[in-house]
Amino acid sequence: MRLLFTLLCVSIFAFAPAQEMTSGGKLRPEQAIMDIRHYTVALNVDPTQKSIDGYAEIDLITSESTKTLLFDFTTVLTVRKIWVNKKEQLYTHKDNLITITNASAWPPGKIKVKVQYDGKPHVAARPPWNGGFTWATDSKGNPWIDITCQTDGAKIYFPCKDHPSDEPNDGADVIVTVPKGLYVTGPGLLLSEKTKGDKTTFHWQTKYTINNYSILFNIGKFKPFMRTYTTINGNKVPMYFYPLEEHADQAERFLDIFERSCRVQEKYFGEYPWVKEKMAITEASHPGMEHQTSNTYGAKFKYRTVGGKDFDDQIHHEFGHEWWGNKVTGIDWADMWIQEGIDTYGDAMYIREYEGEEGYQKLMQRTARAIENKQAVVPGKDVDSDSVYQRDIYGKGAFFMHTIRYVIGDEIFFPALKDFVTNPKYTYDKLVNTDDVEKHFSTASGKDLKPLFDLFLRTTDKLTISVKQTGEKKYQISILNPGIAVPIDIQTDKGLERVTLDGKGISVESTSTPVIDPKVFYFKKVILE
Repeated sequence: MRLLFTLLCVSIFAFAPAQEMTSGGKLRPEQAIMDIRHYTVALNVDPTQKSIDGYAEIDLITSESTKTLLFDFTTVLTVRKIWVNKKEQLYTHKDNLITITNASAWPPGKIKVKVQYDGKPHVAARPPWNGGFTWATDSKGNPWIDITCQTDGAKIYFPCKDHPSDEPNDGADVIVTVPKGLYVTGPGLLLSEKTKGDKTTFHWQTKYTINNYSILFNIGKFKPFMRTYTTINGNKVPMYFYPLEEHADQAERFLDIFERSCRVQEKYFGEYPWVKEKMAITEASHPGMEHQTSNTYGAKFKYRTVGGKDFDDQIHHEFGHEWWGNKVTGIDWADMWIQEGIDTYGDAMYIREYEGEEGYQKLMQRTARAIENKQAVVPGKDVDSDSVYQRDIYGKGAFFMHTIRYVIGDEIFFPALKDFVTNPKYTYDKLVNTDDVEKHFSTASGKDLKPLFDLFLRTTDKLTISVKQTGEKKYQISILNPGIAVPIDIQTDKGLERVTLDGKGISVESTSTPVIDPKVFYFKKVILE
């Protein structure tokens, strides 16, 4: 989701409040035995009634026999029937859970569940942060409908296993029927667009692993624009922008900005991850959100200039999630900083490309000043989305990557960063946690970085440095955090010197008080004595 302290101007929509929901947390035993393979979501959308009706199919594999199948699904919507392996089944639906029971156990193996349902879905109180449906209209009065559900979970509109640790390995089909004249965008490729009477049905399909909150759609009076993008590896990928018809004149300029952003992302993070499908952005009525192969944009074409060229923070940040969040995905919401923080670091890489190292350094210094440090970035394990979501998973996460870059040096850092996001060990259906990131950079650098990961991500402690004057021109400088030894710059009357500093400390002579880390590579506190 968009970096909270960038240039985003948040619009608060006067909709009815949505029910508060969260995603993730401790995985229930009934769901731990389930491996989700594929979702199909097929819905009729009625913009006049603000309602949906249809079905969802869930293909899964169980690792052991069970008499119970458990799925997350909001009770705001009404379940009409459920079938398991084409046989109608008894169920209960309460406390935002569907419980399906059978007199005899289903054996381990493949199971197909179909749920028919309808109703008026959650309305987003403040999209994209508080999720749900947004029932808006464009300036011509045409329906303009968005869905956002990252922290609330996809259970707000289809039954699923709502946990970040399990994504459908075989992808998803999204089939949406709307009034004729409207257009539906969705994940993957558009397989068909069929009109019958006054209705049109759009069938989108992705065959890639996909997170639940990207299995959704947007509806509007859109006009598609496409150009062919050649990736860093030479593959041809369709690049789409779906603006409202009334904003069609913005498309070519928008695609130019979109393409520049992709070039920078590919330089640092490797080839665009979904080359067999598409890259796309749809104009949205809310500020914008990342959705795999179908991002949304709502910053109203208010660009700024970076390095003499048009740039849009929202385009770049949300599109960066195709690498960090979609290709590399945290297995637990506790690890959300990986996708938000490193993606935000990718925003800084654009500044570095177009405004040089000095522009990058100034941005990271501003980022350090914006760190709130109210709670740890990684708050334990098995946490829900609300427990982890805060500003520092963006800024402090990005600044921590800035710190690691300094500690291990550019020759190691940049190749290691790209290797992580291109390594099959950590990508697509191989979900990751913070320990994976630490071990990867520790191995690449030959340094034990765990103390830094623990200090800056798992606590609210700062790197604490003591500067004690021991004589007229003498100072004893040491780190007060146990077990920490790091390179650090010290400015004295003799100039800038990089030293290795630990708890034992070093003695420095200077006619002026030494300045510690003047360019700001560390989130720190300096105690002068």
